[in-house]
Formats: sequence, structure tokens, C-alpha cells
Amino acid sequence: MKQQTFLRLSLLAVTCLCTILPSGSEAVAQTVCLPLPRLLSTMPMGGQAGTQFEITVTGENLDDGGALYFSHPGLTAVQKRQSDGQPEVGRYVVTIGADCPPGLYETRMLTRLGISSSRIFSVGTLKEVLQTAGNTSLAMAMELPMDSVCNAVMSARSVDHYVFQAVAGQRALVYCAARGIDSKLDTVLVVANAAGQDILVERQGGVLDFTAPADGRYVIKVHELTYKGGPGYFYRLSLQQAAAEAPVPQFASTRNVSSFSWPPEGLPEAASASEQEPNNTGGQAQKITLPCDVRGAFATAADVDTYEFTAVKGEVWWVEVGSERLGRPTDPSVIVQHVSGEPVQETVTDLVEFTDIPSPMKPSSNGYAYDGPPYDGGSADLIGRIEIKQDGKHRLQISDLFGGTRTDPRNIYRLIIRKAAPDFALCAWGLHMELRNGDRNALSKPLALRGGVTTALEVVAVRRDGFDGAIELALEGLPEGVTASGLTIAPGQNRGIVLVTADQNAPGALTFATFIGTAEIAGTRIERPCQVAAMAWPIVDAWSEIPSPRLVAGIPVSVSGSEVAPLTIAAREKRVWEVKAGDKLTIPLIHTRRTEFSGDILQLKTFGHGFQNNPQFDVSLTSDTSEVVLDTAALQTAPGDYQIAFYGSAVAKYQYNPAAVQQTEQAVKKAEAEAKLAMDEVQMLEAEAGNAPEDQRAAVGQRLEAAKVRQQNTAAAVTAAVQKHKAAVELAAPRDTVDIIVTEPIAVKVVAGEAK
Repeated sequence: MKQQTFLRLSLLAVTCLCTILPSGSEAVAQTVCLPLPRLLSTMPMGGQAGTQFEITVTGENLDDGGALYFSHPGLTAVQKRQSDGQPEVGRYVVTIGADCPPGLYETRMLTRLGISSSRIFSVGTLKEVLQTAGNTSLAMAMELPMDSVCNAVMSARSVDHYVFQAVAGQRALVYCAARGIDSKLDTVLVVANAAGQDILVERQGGVLDFTAPADGRYVIKVHELTYKGGPGYFYRLSLQQAAAEAPVPQFASTRNVSSFSWPPEGLPEAASASEQEPNNTGGQAQKITLPCDVRGAFATAADVDTYEFTAVKGEVWWVEVGSERLGRPTDPSVIVQHVSGEPVQETVTDLVEFTDIPSPMKPSSNGYAYDGPPYDGGSADLIGRIEIKQDGKHRLQISDLFGGTRTDPRNIYRLIIRKAAPDFALCAWGLHMELRNGDRNALSKPLALRGGVTTALEVVAVRRDGFDGAIELALEGLPEGVTASGLTIAPGQNRGIVLVTADQNAPGALTFATFIGTAEIAGTRIERPCQVAAMAWPIVDAWSEIPSPRLVAGIPVSVSGSEVAPLTIAAREKRVWEVKAGDKLTIPLIHTRRTEFSGDILQLKTFGHGFQNNPQFDVSLTSDTSEVVLDTAALQTAPGDYQIAFYGSAVAKYQYNPAAVQQTEQAVKKAEAEAKLAMDEVQMLEAEAGNAPEDQRAAVGQRLEAAKVRQQNTAAAVTAAVQKHKAAVELAAPRDTVDIIVTEPIAVKVVAGEAK
């Protein structure tokens, strides 16, 4: 069992990056986290509805690849085949149905290790083209047809050039999709005249709205803000004509983690009222009646929108604003005041001020060192409570703290004032490691499970309008041999854990799960979906590159079937462990070790409401058993039913796909045997040609030439097989790997003790 694999990830947090066919030269000696498959790029990054085309994919730990899955049934893909019928590594033929709606979808690959992380794939209605090589100067500019999209990759220290034709008065919208489709590119977009002189510039990822002043050729320039480039800096440049009065469309983009809490349950798609300008001062205040739902915009520099309403002492209202969670670069702020007296002599008393929705749990400082996860569930938007202190007129002012100098009517907001509607929203991500020197990696962690593993998902809740009850978590629709235990988010708390466990003998499989949270609110049981967040790119050192998390669509769960966890720790018996409140409970643990470890001790902490303050304890990495003692008196654990688990980190001696060593060794032997047969055939035909009668020499010569071609091909096949075997041997070399170890969940029942 020890030969069934584990990668090498170290305390230095340097990750092993592999292309779709990993080579030994790319393997790094020490990294953090066992290897997981990650899809990094597709080229092109999208296509036109109703078309079929080829794409090339790259990623980490994909080996020879596998089936591609999309988040919409209108998208399908099959692996491209070579002339001999063998799959072509990294190449797929994608078909987009004519009825597939335009938008952004997820694509993932099912690999030997399981399901990969996702990459955005775009579907549109415009003609698709690919960037031609070498368009980094005006003289080499690529022709871009009107109403088309170009799929391209930015080169470092360069500017890509495109030219297009326009007639006087023709309006064109130029947009470069980048960050919103998982690219690392911070775009600078320029429209210039035929001589390359700049006319319009956009540096914030927006749209260039250009009307041609005269007939002629115009130039589009694209570059990264700091002139970075490389495979991760891809983009989709669109050029489309628009009617003179048509509004600029909102281009599709991925959603930030903060947006998981938007919209409130039951919110209509369209607001029931709209902001009416001018409303910047108290004398211009727009009258509203509570409850209300208003759509407005921070349309001008330093815009302050003012609303007035009447309310009665003792009333309680809740205010919620969505703007940053709508994908806008805004930071809404609201102040509510009581207004008395006549307009010329009015008295204004501040009642309450609202700013940000705090993160449910403290994220990493600036997204860098680990003192929290590299995810932030908070938002620059706001949710707040107003308690009316006096009858009469009240004034609400809303502004954008970032909007002092900019004018952008696209910076919209939604202002909601309602009676209390207690509720909650949930988001989850893979648990990140807590290391002594700070966890400096930020990796997407797809639910690609090894047999015998228990993995933890961290779940956060944004609570609305005073709801502080318990939230039960459940992950359903899992593969055979996989179970999930939701550890309840305790009353008044914002963090929970879901433990996903794959049986050691679970077969390889893939399902798409459903993730929900359940709570009782006002006597009614309600369910809310839990969204999942992941890193757009694996970041190995967050000191040098800021992590970029986003929400993802779908919750695929897979079992590898080819690898098992380095260590499984479970209670000796799968039963409910019962203890009287105030007593101590001893739980014996069984260790199933499948590899060697660096170090002898594993330090474990405790997951689970009621026991989370249990002191850290040590277990042996060289023993097959251990035990944990839970002191319910010290923990002050109340009677009830609990789910707990223990977790820590250990350094395993991991081997990447050792089975490939034997497979590639057999492939070398087979290739050498075929090369030997080809060489023997050539030698035989050379001898035959020397002794053949005159009238047969030409025919024998033709057979000899064909045999020599076969010999060359088989010799090349031997070279390729030897190189592949060498890479497999290098990757399979045991390497120290630090990873999170989570025990299987344990059920504990605390019963009331005797009164003292």
C-alpha cells in the first residue's frame, strides 16, 4: 500500500508545477499539499455558439489528461485522436450547441487523480479568431474584423497591435476580457489612429466606447499594466459595432467571493423604484416610503444621493446595499439622520452610519501570511439595523467612498430598506494549512479525493437581520464510498466545517454534489445553498503574487481510484461515544499508515462546536494507535449530540504515480522489441538486395526503403519512451510533503450528569 502515492510538499510552500505530461525537470523538491489536478488554460478560451473547433489545454498534475466536463450541457468535448487512434495529449474537439446561451461556463478535466480545478470558458455570438504570431508592433498589426473576438496571449514586455476599418460616425465598443475570465492580465486598452497615435485609453478593465471621426483604419493596442506576460496572461479582445444611442452592455465576469451573500432571498430581479436626480442635498431629497427597493448609481464624482422617509419611534428597519457585490469597484457608505424643524431652520441629528459587511472570519492579512484563510467573505457593501428614536422625518444619504474623482454611470447600487427578514448566506472553500512560518501558498483545492482521506471544507456564514441560530451543513449526492459530515455552525458563530471522507476502497467515480445549510427561523425550517470558492490560479508564494479567489459553479466530487492517503486516523469503533457532562471521555484512535513520515509526532487540534477549545495534543506517527481525552468539565460542554474531528499537518514521503514507472518501463521494452524487429528486417532486406536478380532489385529496394522508415520511426519511439520513463522515475522519487491530516469524523453524545 505504501507504493500508492503521495506528492512532496514542504514547509517552504514551493509547489510542484507539471504540464499535462509532467517532466522530471519541472518537479520541485518541496511543496505544500498533496498534488491535485488543476486546469490552467485552454486556447482558445471560448467560442461562438453553433460551432465546433479544437482547443489545447494545460495544467498541473493532469498526466495524460481525460474527459472534459462543462457546467452547461450545451458544451461538449472529445479528446482528439492521432492517425493511429491514440488520444492526442492536451488536444480536444469542442462542440457548442446553437442553443447554448452566451455567457461564462466552467470547464474541468477528469484525471487519474480525480476532477481538476476549473477554468472559465466563454460562449458568445461573435465570430472567433486566434491571435497570429508576432503582432507586437504597428507594422505587424493583426487585422481584426468588426463584430469579432480574438483569443490571444500577452507576451512579456510587449504591446499587441490590431487594426480595424471604420467609417465616419460608426460607433465601436472595444472590450478586453481578462481578469473576469481567470486571466492574470491587468489590461491597458488603447484606440489609436492609423499612425499609432493614441485617441482613447482605458486602464481599469472597462470598455472603450469609440466613434470614428473619419473613414479609415484604426489601431487597438493591448498591454499589461506593468508589461507582464506569459501563459497565464491570456485575453479575449472583442470589437463590435453599436447603435449610436445603445447603452454599453455589462460584459459577463466571474463573481468575487464577497458576492456569495447577494442577493437577499426573494429579491426581485428589478427594483421597484429608481433614483431621481438631482438628489444630492437635503433640499433635493427624493421622497421614499418604507419598505423600499431603489436602484441608483454613483454616476458622478463625489455623488451623494439623498432620500427622505417618515418613521415612528420604536420601529426597527434593516438597510442593505448591493454594489460591490454586483461587480462594481465601489465602497458604499450610508448615514441615516433624524430631521426636525422647518427646512430653513432644520435640525439634523445623526442616527446611525453603516459601512462594510465584516468578513465572517478574519482572512489572511492582505492575502499574504496565514493568520486566516486566503479568502475574504466580507464585502464593501453593507447590512445594518436602524432603530427609530423619534417620530418624524428621516434622511438617508448614500455615497461611494471611492468615488470622489470619478464619473461612471455603470457604478450602480441597490438600496433596500425592509422589516427584519432573518436569514443567512453560506460559502465554503478548502481548508488551508497553518504553518509556523505562515502558509504562503494559496491553492485551489478541488474535491479530488484519495482513498482513505478525510478533507475539510471551511464554511462561513453572513447572517442577516439579527438571525443568530444554529446552521446545519450537509453535502449530498456523493460518489460511492464517500460520506460527508456537516459540523454545525453554532448559534451566533460564523464558521463551520464539513468533513468529506472517502473509504480506502472507494472506486474511482465522479458526481456533482448539492451543498446546503439548514436552519430554523421563526418556527420554519429553511434551506439555503452553499456556494464554493476557489483560487483562480495556484499561488505558491503569496508574498510575491496576490491570490485571486472567486466563486465557482457546481460542486464536483471525485475519487481517484489510483491513490490512497498517506495516513488515515479514525476512532477504534464507528459508534456514538457517550459521556456524562462533567466527566472525561477517552477515545482510542487507530492509525493506518501507508508511507513513511519525516518526524515522529503529529500535533492535533479539534474541530467541532462544543469541543473546539480542546487543548492541542500529540499522537505518534510511528505507532498504530493513540488516544484522545476530552474533559467536558473543562470544556463546559453542554448535553447534546456532537460531531467532531481532529486535524494537524505532517510531512509524508510522497511518490508521484509510481505505477507509471512500471508502465513506462514496459513501454520501453515494447518499443525496443519493435525497434529490434525493424532493424532485423532492414538487415535481412539489405542482404536480400545484394543477392537479388536484376529484375527483382527494384522491388526489394522499395521494401528496404520502407523498412528503413519503420526503423527510424521505431528508434524515435524508443527515444520518446526512454524520456517518458526517465520523467516518471524522477517524479516518483520519494519527496517530503507537508499536508493537512484530518481524522474521520467522530460522533459524541454528552448526556446530563447527576445533579450535585
